[in-house]
Formats: sequence, C-alpha cells, structure tokens
Amino acid sequence: MDYEVLYQSKLTTPEEAVKCVRNGDWVAWGWVNNTPKACDHAMTEHLKTLHDVQFRGGILMWKPEMFDMPDAKDHFTWNSWHMSGIERKAISKGFCYYAPVRYSELPKYCREIENPDRVFFVQCTPMDEHGYFNFGPNASHLIEICNRAEEIIIEVNENMPRCLGGYHTGIHISKVTKIVECKDIPMAQLPAGGAPTEVDLAVAKQVVPMIPNHACLQLGIGGMPNTIGAMIAKSDLKDLGVHTEMYVDAFVDLTMAGKITGKYKELNPGRQVYAFGAGTQKLYDFINDNPECMNAPVDYVNDIGTISSLSNFISINSAIDIDLFGQINAESSGTKNISGAGGQMDFVMGAYLSDGGKSFICISSTFKDKEGQLKSRIRPTLENGSIATCTRSNGQYIVTENGMINLKGLTTWQRAEGLINIAHPQFHDELIAEAEKMKIWRRSNKK
Repeated sequence: MDYEVLYQSKLTTPEEAVKCVRNGDWVAWGWVNNTPKACDHAMTEHLKTLHDVQFRGGILMWKPEMFDMPDAKDHFTWNSWHMSGIERKAISKGFCYYAPVRYSELPKYCREIENPDRVFFVQCTPMDEHGYFNFGPNASHLIEICNRAEEIIIEVNENMPRCLGGYHTGIHISKVTKIVECKDIPMAQLPAGGAPTEVDLAVAKQVVPMIPNHACLQLGIGGMPNTIGAMIAKSDLKDLGVHTEMYVDAFVDLTMAGKITGKYKELNPGRQVYAFGAGTQKLYDFINDNPECMNAPVDYVNDIGTISSLSNFISINSAIDIDLFGQINAESSGTKNISGAGGQMDFVMGAYLSDGGKSFICISSTFKDKEGQLKSRIRPTLENGSIATCTRSNGQYIVTENGMINLKGLTTWQRAEGLINIAHPQFHDELIAEAEKMKIWRRSNKK
C-alpha cells in the first residue's frame, strides 16, 4: 500500500471535513492539547445550520470558537469529561455540562456507552513511514473513540510531539476518513507556575522527608505539587521512578537533576509512564521521540492494581477543601463545578495499597473569598452540594502549612482533633464548637 497516495486521497479542507457532522450527532472534539484548531472556525460556521449536536471533550487548553456563538445552546452542547477553566466559565452560558467519571474507567465508557461518538476530530503528529498518526501526549482513551467512530478526521500538526513507549498511541491511515493539515499552529502551553508561596514551601518541607529512595512518583497539577517536585530535585533522593496520570514540567526537571532512573520499578523499569501530558515547550521537547517516556491508556496507568504493584508509591495531590470526617473535595465549590474526579481516588487508594506507599493530599489551610474574607479549607462538613472526591475511608496523609495527619485507622473524634490541629488557628474554636455539635469531639480532646 502506498501510504502517501492514500494520504493525498484523504486530504481535504476544514470546510469539507466538518460537513460530515449532522443534526443530533455525538462528536468527540479532541482531548487536552490535541483539541482541533484548523477546523475550529469551519465547525462554528457549520453549527449555525445545525441543532442538538453533542460534543465530548475535556481539559480544554484553548477556547473553541463555537463557545462564543451568541445562540450557542440552540445549536450544540459541550459535555466535558474533566473541566478546565475554559469549560468552567462556559457553564453559566447554558451549553456546558460535566460528565462525572472516574478517569480510569473512561476507555470502558467509550467502548460501552449507548451513544458513542459518531465523528471524531483530533490533532495528531504527521504520518510516519508505516502510515501511523501519533496522538501526541494523550494515549488516554482516544483509540477507544476511534474504534466506534464512523468518521475520523485527523488534523496534522507538525508541532505535536511524537510520544512513544506504550500502546494505543496512534491510528493508522487506513482507518482515517479525512485529513486536514494545520499551518503554523503551536502546541498549547500550560505555564509551569510562579515562585512558590510560603505555604507551598511549608507543605513541601513536610512531605519530601517522607519520600524514600527508589520511590515511584505521581504528581498532580498545581503550585504545591510543583514546589514538592522542585524540592525533590534539590534533595539527596535517588533512583526515583515515575508512574503518573498527568506528565508535567516537574518530571522533566527531576530527570535533568538526575533523580529519575526508574531502576527499581517492578513494572516498566526505566520508563516514565503517563496517560496524558501538558506543559511548556520544555516538556514537549523532552517527551518527543523519547523512549524513556511511556505514554499508555488511562485504564492501565490509573488502574489501582497497577499502581499498588509498584513499591513505595508516592501520590501527591491537592484539594479544594476537607471536612472533619475526612471527606476530600477536589472538584467543586458547593454546586459550582471546578474540575472533575479525575484519577485522584485511584491514586489515593493505589498508593496506600502499595508496599511502603503513601498518599498525600496537600492544601493551604485557608483561602480568601470574593469579598476578601479569610475562610478555612478545613470545614465541619463539606459545603452543601460539594462533591466527596475521596470518601472519608480513603484519605491517608492530609498536609497543610500547619502540620500533617494520617487519617488511616482513626475514629471520628481522632480525625476531628487532628484536622483541627492542622487548620488555621483563627478557626480552631469555631471548628471545635461544630465538632461538639456533631458529637465527634471528646471531653479529653485538646481545646
């Protein structure tokens, strides 16, 4: 088969490519940084003639032009598997909704869901000599969408890194319906963040000493995980491994500092395993054609059995707030959606089950609301409507700038005392009073 001839036969314009979308279709619109860009304007124009088109995607890194349509909700709905700030802002416009999902289950959802995506638009690398387009840093669940889609439209982006090492990392041209070539479209960047705050440093100074040599790391996104990563890079730790849902800039820095070898990993030794990746150009340059980095589907990467089989697994994530029972909310503020469940529960549970493993949820003890009032992130109960991303039985180490508590095996009164001790002192009396009302405060507890 002459792949170049086949390529040319499927090459088309964005305007022609989007015509396959019909009223009532379910359409997968990329994922993270391989969300379509060349077809963006053409799809928006096409949508003006359609109604009830259902899009699926998630963690948008740039705003689709369709989001600015004045009558958007009359033409389409955006259904997000995991929300970014762009999607969060779109909720108020009446066309954007979250689909609650445990991220590790997403490939199975795609295989079994009753209304699969009929059309799939996705940015990929240029075709290789074997006729394959690579999904870039997002093996995740994309092949499962391809397996059920009737129409697969590839946007070829020369700036997309080719990510290797795992399986289901790309699609063959024989399965592709149409090809659109991107012109001078850079990869979406995720800033590495600014300088760490005093709170970030105080939390990191407690967590890093708990990490042993040969540990396998998972880092979430945000200032605290970044600060912990930077502190590990300056530590004496050695021969660390990586097995993480999201690959971020911190792992590049750790590798360059000589901390990552993966030498002692029971699974995929020497490989840095991840389900999707986003960051600065430094990250994209590092993972491009890098055999050390293993991009794999999320049902493998986030599987609790996979995680727990890696010794000394260290999971480091953040949250929005935590209540005195130990319920961890990492996805909403009341009924206002912030992000999604993602893989936090899988890594919290997998790390605890790992031989020598530890799970850390790291938060600042306070935040300021819109009026500038100081509020506690440690609450008597979660706010009405807030989501328990991790139930009270799942959490292990909770860390603030004021201290650390291991929740495992503690009764309700022990949890209340320990969590109040690491809350901001300004809120101690209020939290104790609420704990007494809820009958989770003993007379022998400290006041």
